[in-house]
Amino acid sequence: MKVKFSMVPLLALVMMALPITQQAQAKEEAPAPTITLDKPSLNNGGEITVSGQAPAGAQVYVEVYAADKMVRANRFDSKKDPKTGKIPYKFYLTHELPAFYKIFVPKDMEPELEAARNAGSGWKYSEVLKKIGADASYNAPAKIKIDSYQATIMASILGSRGNLLDPMNEKDSKRESMKLVKGRFRSVNNLLAATVETQPDGAYTAKMKLRTGLAPGKYNVIVTAVTERIKDGDKETVKKVNSEVASFDNIQSFPIVYLNTAGTSINLLWPFLLTLGISIFGVLMGAGGGFILNPILVSIFPALPHTIVAGTVMPTVLFSQGSGIYNYSKIKFINWKLGIGIGCAMMVGGFIGPKLTELITLDQFKFAFGWILLVLSALMFWQTTPGYLEKNKKEQAILKEFKKRAEECAKRGEEGTKSCPTDQK
Repeated sequence: MKVKFSMVPLLALVMMALPITQQAQAKEEAPAPTITLDKPSLNNGGEITVSGQAPAGAQVYVEVYAADKMVRANRFDSKKDPKTGKIPYKFYLTHELPAFYKIFVPKDMEPELEAARNAGSGWKYSEVLKKIGADASYNAPAKIKIDSYQATIMASILGSRGNLLDPMNEKDSKRESMKLVKGRFRSVNNLLAATVETQPDGAYTAKMKLRTGLAPGKYNVIVTAVTERIKDGDKETVKKVNSEVASFDNIQSFPIVYLNTAGTSINLLWPFLLTLGISIFGVLMGAGGGFILNPILVSIFPALPHTIVAGTVMPTVLFSQGSGIYNYSKIKFINWKLGIGIGCAMMVGGFIGPKLTELITLDQFKFAFGWILLVLSALMFWQTTPGYLEKNKKEQAILKEFKKRAEECAKRGEEGTKSCPTDQK
């Protein structure tokens, strides 16, 4: 028995299936968004507009980051794990975080951002990104290298971060990078802004405002268009296309200078004048002024990380302390036995302090420093009360007489003689 096949019905089926296949391919292969910047550079911050064409109906996100300026970021995980009930004591560190990072999202996401602002310092970056869909455009920080250490307090005191652990997988590294980004930039406004406007045909514009004092150099801009979100229970599959990288420059000139370790720029004139006044007052109190300068810098210049402020103030205080030591030694107000004794203790504390600074957050730093200053101010206020002053009148009289004799000896050039001994050791 012979069976005959006709080619006509087969050709008809192929012709009918071809448009469907082409439509499916077109849906999967959405065109990449175009991108245009309205200016090639900014002068120490400003506003720049990005525009272009994305696939119709797509959600558009704009990612902006410093391309050639990286900063250090670290986090000490000392919170109890709700699953295990144990404290991890893990230390995470990277030197590859962009000095600036921000995602601009659709305007209709503003209510979610406002809710995050209202949450205060407890807002969670990863949760907000997921709610507004911006996790699809989180690209640059997800690629940074992060080292993790099994840390202990004792190891930190001895100058070690602990034992270096095996590299994290891609998913864990991305999740930890979000925590480092939030810890570094802190506020919602520093990381997110709802300024993207998209038309039904896919045309979009986004106004990006960059504050003054950011890192100079090249900035990259990438547009992500989310074309489809497919939910399967708790899992979500996102289909997206990215634009090519567009770039602009942030230009700065003196007296604006970039602080590499801080990842920010600052006008040197204001810290100079501020420190001048503080050092005069600090030396009058027998200090370098660092205990006053530290909290003021953290408050007035919030872009400066507290670790950088603490580390920077230490060597700068040497200048005021050096000149103060010289002048106090001339009028014989230094007791070297006491000074060397407490100096040894300060040397040990100076070794331990910087290591512990890595393990505390800005809020913990402010809390501890605030209480210390409060106790010191209360003690100094008590020393100005009438009762205390009356009790110490005799000591004050002796001090004035000693100073008077020292000045008279210096004028007569009789320092070191029996009538004017200089041995205060």
